[in-house]
Amino acid sequence: MMQEFMETYNSHVDEIEKFLSETIYNLGELSRREDNGFDSLFRVFPSLELVYVCDKNTLAQISDNIYRDKTSSLPRGRDRSYLLKKIKFNNSNISISKPYISSATGKTCVTVVKEEDDRVYFMDFTVSALLERLGLIELHKEFNFVSKAFYFVTANLMIVLAVFTLGYSIYELGHSLLFKDGGISIEAIFKPIIALTLGLAIFDLSKTILEQEVVFKSYSKNSKLEYKVFTKFSITIIIALLIEALMVVFKIALHDYSQMIYAVYLIGGVSILIFALGGFIFFTKRVNSKD
Repeated sequence: MMQEFMETYNSHVDEIEKFLSETIYNLGELSRREDNGFDSLFRVFPSLELVYVCDKNTLAQISDNIYRDKTSSLPRGRDRSYLLKKIKFNNSNISISKPYISSATGKTCVTVVKEEDDRVYFMDFTVSALLERLGLIELHKEFNFVSKAFYFVTANLMIVLAVFTLGYSIYELGHSLLFKDGGISIEAIFKPIIALTLGLAIFDLSKTILEQEVVFKSYSKNSKLEYKVFTKFSITIIIALLIEALMVVFKIALHDYSQMIYAVYLIGGVSILIFALGGFIFFTKRVNSKD
């Protein structure tokens, strides 16, 4: 999830920095907003999580850590010179750091620094909230909870079905070996293989749903990943159909050659699926290479 945030941030870094710089510059002097605990600043920036002030000459922190709903006096007096060494100010005496993990909040943030007279103002913005504010990602906690719950239940039911499919294949093979008259047959071997292949496809799809939508919730569209999942699932289904076609050929060859045309139809249909999937992969790679 954080990797997606960072990729989105890096793709729009110029727009984000321009938005922050211009908005803070248009707010005027920050010293006028200091008396009310920067309340007006927090109202303007929903993504703002922390503000503190340093002395320009000593670079020691001279204010509390001011959060949206609390303050902390513990950081007073800390030397913040290490922060200023990594940044460069523009013509408006404003500088923006690269994203990093805040020691104060534990969240990934960017720090906007502004010089005013003998003071330096530090403002930490949460990257995820900043991206949401600019419409680059969508975060809806209530909807995401319902969505995750639905995906979780559905994916786990699919896993249960995959396990039942596995059990069915084992049961079929055991029943054919132990209880059917005439001993083992080609059909007795191929039917469990088909069931196992379908079970694997179902489990793989459910695992992908859990990974993308529950464990590591995806907030942005990753078309390459979607193509990969679709391709992998399609290949598994095609393998199952090929095994079924092979079983049909063996059954017809053993019993009635006049029915062989139906096996040809089945193999032809699977061949069309293979060519269609091959064309999909080819054109998808061409589109992605252009991007």
